[in-house]
Amino acid sequence: MRRLTLFPTTARVSAAATAALLLLGLTACNRQPAKVETIEAEQPQLASIISAGDPAHAVQFVQGFYDIEQGSWRWTRAKFSLTLASPGGASEKGATLELKFVLPEPVVKKVGPVTLSATIDGNALPPEKFEKDGEQVYRRDIPANLLRGPAANIEFSLDKFLAAGVVEERELGIILQTAALMAK
Repeated sequence: MRRLTLFPTTARVSAAATAALLLLGLTACNRQPAKVETIEAEQPQLASIISAGDPAHAVQFVQGFYDIEQGSWRWTRAKFSLTLASPGGASEKGATLELKFVLPEPVVKKVGPVTLSATIDGNALPPEKFEKDGEQVYRRDIPANLLRGPAANIEFSLDKFLAAGVVEERELGIILQTAALMAK
C-alpha cells in the first residue's frame, strides 16, 4: 500500500531550504569586497616667511597671539611662539631670523623700554632692548647647526608688557606684522 502525502515531509523541506541557502551563499561569495579608500588630509605647508594678517599661516602661530586685526597684524602676549620652515640651504649656511613688529606708544609710556628675548628650539639668541615706540625689527643670524630639521620652533618673551586690565582686558605685548627665516 502506497501512502499519499499531501504535505511535504520535514526532510524534503529541510533539503530544499539547505539547497536554497547554498545557492545564495555561492552567489554571495562571488561578490567583490567593497573598496575602502583612505583619504589623507593635506598637511598645511609651513612657510619660512609668514604674515600675521594671513589666515593661511594660522597654524604657525603656536601660542600667545590674538586674532588678526584690521586684516594685517596681531597683538602678542608677553610670551609667544611660532614655527617657521627652514629655508633651502639653511642646514649648511644658516639663516637670518627677522621679526617685524610695532612697539605701541601706550606700552612704552606705561612700562618704558622693552627687551625682546628669543630661543630657537631651546637655544637662546641675544636679546634686544627697544626704547622707542613705532616700527621695529628684531634680527638675528641663526647658525646652521640650529636648523637641521624642516622647521624651527621659536619662542619669544618680553620683559615688560601691559598686564590684563591696564588698558583693556587682554595682556598686550607687541603688534606683530611678519616673521621670517631667510636663507643666507
